[in-house]
Amino acid sequence: MMRTLRRHWLPALAVLLALCAGFCVWRLWAVSNLLTSQQAAQRWKGSGERDYAQLSFFLPGDRKLSRDEIYAFYGEMQKKLKAASYDIEKETGLYNDAWCAIGNGKVSAGRQSGEVQIFAVGGRFFDFHPLRLLSGNYLSPNDVMDDRVLLDRETAWLLFGATELSGMSFSINGANFVVAGVYEHERDAFSKAARGGKMCIYMDYDSYVRLFPEKAGADCYELVMAEPVKGFAHSSAEEKFPVKKAALVDNSRRFEPERLLKLLRTRSVRSMQKDSVVYPDWENAARAAEDRAALWLLAVLVTGAFPAALTLYALIRSLARGRKKLETELLPKARQGSREFLRERSRRRWERRHPGEF
Repeated sequence: MMRTLRRHWLPALAVLLALCAGFCVWRLWAVSNLLTSQQAAQRWKGSGERDYAQLSFFLPGDRKLSRDEIYAFYGEMQKKLKAASYDIEKETGLYNDAWCAIGNGKVSAGRQSGEVQIFAVGGRFFDFHPLRLLSGNYLSPNDVMDDRVLLDRETAWLLFGATELSGMSFSINGANFVVAGVYEHERDAFSKAARGGKMCIYMDYDSYVRLFPEKAGADCYELVMAEPVKGFAHSSAEEKFPVKKAALVDNSRRFEPERLLKLLRTRSVRSMQKDSVVYPDWENAARAAEDRAALWLLAVLVTGAFPAALTLYALIRSLARGRKKLETELLPKARQGSREFLRERSRRRWERRHPGEF
């Protein structure tokens, strides 16, 4: 056995590396498809044929996005879709958006209280972030009242010691609110690291602005829109977004190999914080997953290079041997056979023309 391995160590190494490359490809796929917050375009497309792009804008710390700017930007994007020959009056599902303001507050119920991070959301936020509900319902733009709040499991247990809490009352900074439901945080390592153990709640954007008028304005804006050609959504949004210093992320393409290779080339620069943008937990998790995916792609290239090169070498060698055999054996035999065939055909033709001479 050992003698056979020593004799064929090169193919054995190639097979081993090919298996490693296959494992790395699987890990790359798993990391790239791990975070639901990066898959809104896929969910919005569903089983249809129309392509969509998902984009996110993250604003610098000294700038907020007002409600008027959100509506104005929406109008500009509708014009872009109409210019691209979409019938925006009749066609549905061409555009979907959400926005979020991030702050902190104190929650309390009876004698229990604690500090939480607040995500004040507007639009169809939970289409982009389908959190796992333990009870109750998401917040919706169609809600008649805007005093409903979604608690995480930790906050629910702190205040009430349970998770079936729909309709229960509690307060945020002294103002009364109602529990809409309880959700569970993402369990993947990237999301856990980004959250850092904080308790988090989701409330309506308008009620947040009434509670904290000095913090009015969104910190991030997300959209999904139809894309007739690749790059249409990105270029249109980049042109029309009112805050030019905002960080723009193309979520629907961030795990493509070309994007990951670029990330590998600029990895050292990426770690430098050159702007004042503060990313929310889900974007920090996505950036960590992006870094991990880039490393898995590098592992695929490294482990797959040798087996690929060896396979190519074997193919070229086989072709060379086949060509040599063709030139030295098969072609001469073919030529000899064709000459014999021609001579036989000529003999039979002569016999037909000269019958009785033999």
